[in-house]
Amino acid sequence: MNSWFTVKVKYTKQLENGTFKRVSEPYLLAAMTFTDAEARIYEELGSSIRGEFQVTGITRTDLHDIFQYDDAEQWFKCKVTYDRIDEDGEKAKTISQNFLVSAANVKESYERMEESLATLMIDFNVVSITASPIVEIFPYREEDVQSPAQKAPKFEEETTHTPIRQVFSASGSDTDEEEDVFLDDSEISDETEQA
Repeated sequence: MNSWFTVKVKYTKQLENGTFKRVSEPYLLAAMTFTDAEARIYEELGSSIRGEFQVTGITRTDLHDIFQYDDAEQWFKCKVTYDRIDEDGEKAKTISQNFLVSAANVKESYERMEESLATLMIDFNVVSITASPIVEIFPYREEDVQSPAQKAPKFEEETTHTPIRQVFSASGSDTDEEEDVFLDDSEISDETEQA
């Protein structure tokens, strides 16, 4: 099962005024283990960071979901609590979960959390919202856990609509399983002869 990891990367960054500064920036990514997280951050940032960079820390991060909106790049960590009644019906246990949401400010992040969790059948409270230093998020990828024999060929599709909001889960369990369909050579030649 995949988990979220915060990976701190240290490198020399060129600022807008043209000067160079040594910075340490945190990135969030879904991976199976600490080793996978380190390998994946090198893969993801290898082409975008010029020069050398160094991974200075990797920590497991407890996040329930991430709500990304296209119109904001700032991330806010929201802590949400709700009460769950014990099976015996005697005690109410308070559960807390952390979420990340992209927004322009704290007020907008609160409104977006309310909107995103509106379908819950329980009462919840957003107890804290703090600005997160996360620079970029690399969500779960299905191909990270598939064997090469199971990978289906990728086809590019034209899309004219970009979703307003994306929800990322580390495990990828929110997506339905699809069966891969493979044609053998005889089916391919029959189709081309008919065309």
